[in-house]
Amino acid sequence: MDILYTATVSNVGGRDGDVKSLDGVLELDVKRPVEMHGEGGAANPEMLFAAAYSSCYNGALMAVAERRKVILPEHAVEVSISLNKEGNNMFLSGKITVKAPNMDKDELQQLAETAHAVCPYSKAVKGNMDMKIEVMV
Repeated sequence: MDILYTATVSNVGGRDGDVKSLDGVLELDVKRPVEMHGEGGAANPEMLFAAAYSSCYNGALMAVAERRKVILPEHAVEVSISLNKEGNNMFLSGKITVKAPNMDKDELQQLAETAHAVCPYSKAVKGNMDMKIEVMV
């Protein structure tokens, strides 16, 4: 295995603190969202995970389309990450929504499912969290 890149981020203060990458590129306050009795107004772990996942997944989607020689029109990928509680257990779930107006829905569905199979984030969560895929044309 060849390591292509490693990102290292440090947190102080948990959900009400800050995150900083060791290279200095990322530096954000994090706050508990209002829905979790926090003050909100800042990034939170679920938001950061959704941002990273959507970027990685969209890259996979574009690579799959290119390999298949499919013209992917202007599009967007939304990833929703939910923090859930059942009894004393906390767990994540999510949804990937691919929006590509003017594209054939079946073709977009096939691209979306293939991207989900090859995306490193999708592979990381497979079997660990429920992820739904939705396409909108």
